[in-house]
Amino acid sequence: MRDDFLPLSRPALGEEEVAAVAESLRSGWITSGPRVAELEGIFREATGAPHAVAVTSATAGLHIVLSALGIGPGDEVATPSMTFASTVNQIVLRGATPVFADVDYGTLQVRPDALAARITSRTKAVIPVHFAGAPADLDPIRAAADRAGIPVIEDAAHAVGTVYKGVPAGGPPRPDTPGNIAIFSFHPIKNITTAEGGMVTCYDDAFAARLRLLRFHGIERDAWQRYGKGGTPHYDIREPGYKYNLTDLHAAVGVVQMRKVAGLNARRAELARRYFAGLSRVPGIDLPQAVPYAHSHSWHLFIVKVTGMDRDGFIGALAERNVGVGLHFPPCHLLSYVRERFGTREGDLPDTERAGKGIVSLPLFPGMSDADVDYVCEAIRESVQGVRR
Repeated sequence: MRDDFLPLSRPALGEEEVAAVAESLRSGWITSGPRVAELEGIFREATGAPHAVAVTSATAGLHIVLSALGIGPGDEVATPSMTFASTVNQIVLRGATPVFADVDYGTLQVRPDALAARITSRTKAVIPVHFAGAPADLDPIRAAADRAGIPVIEDAAHAVGTVYKGVPAGGPPRPDTPGNIAIFSFHPIKNITTAEGGMVTCYDDAFAARLRLLRFHGIERDAWQRYGKGGTPHYDIREPGYKYNLTDLHAAVGVVQMRKVAGLNARRAELARRYFAGLSRVPGIDLPQAVPYAHSHSWHLFIVKVTGMDRDGFIGALAERNVGVGLHFPPCHLLSYVRERFGTREGDLPDTERAGKGIVSLPLFPGMSDADVDYVCEAIRESVQGVRR
């Protein structure tokens, strides 16, 4: 029995991040400025997208994306139910209707055929989710969206470092073709963090300009352009916007984190392999399955499904052994307000619901030791075998 608590996640922050924040503080420029511009440039280079717009969260990013697309009452947006509620909340808050597609039980990725089947004349966008760090199958999803003449919004909140068929999340299908809109998250649990923050990448010049207006009150030029060297304080507003601009203090952390992301993700992959080795023969535990197409997994989460005992009992047994876990995610179509407002019910999405009853996210973060993984695996074996005796 370990004495200290092993959390689900812990951000990989060190003295470089502390120094970067201190440098920004000493510079006197702490709101959106040169560090935000630098982080946006890093994401343009990492994804191949010509535009990157830093925001205060992925949720804020989705809000302005849906706003810029003009999605509202009478419109539908197709998405998996196996996602964080933020996605559905933003659709609903725009006055639109979320329409849910089932996932593959083994991989938890949305099924392209199920997503395509949800597209109607009222569908104005589809939002596939790169779940847990593996990519959704974008080629057939893009094809279905193209046939309908609607955009694909990649939910890349889990996908900093994820690659689909040789193309990074948020990147174009081929070098000579435009890509989708993609939204990344920098929440503390994610593969990189800025404490709180997010990034939107896109390929349309006018759309990117609209996002920049919406993220900062509708003002055409941000504070750095107005008050930085060579700037002018004049501005105009042609439509009202929001207050979603990322600060330099946050971006300074992100710039350092992006220098480290390859190593951080490599360590996550090592820990995932150790989990597979330690849990491969444990009855009553379904391990994550690999997607059947070329990809690189960033291992944002390691999610098992508990089938051999009551899930709450399993969570309690790990808690008694000082191991923290997560639930990613309760199916959105079964959330109370969604059921009441849109009439969704149990039985609508069989594989999503089957997975949703058993999913548990195990501790996974770069600062974990091999011994930490071994301890979790042993705790799981003891918990499951204790029930079976």
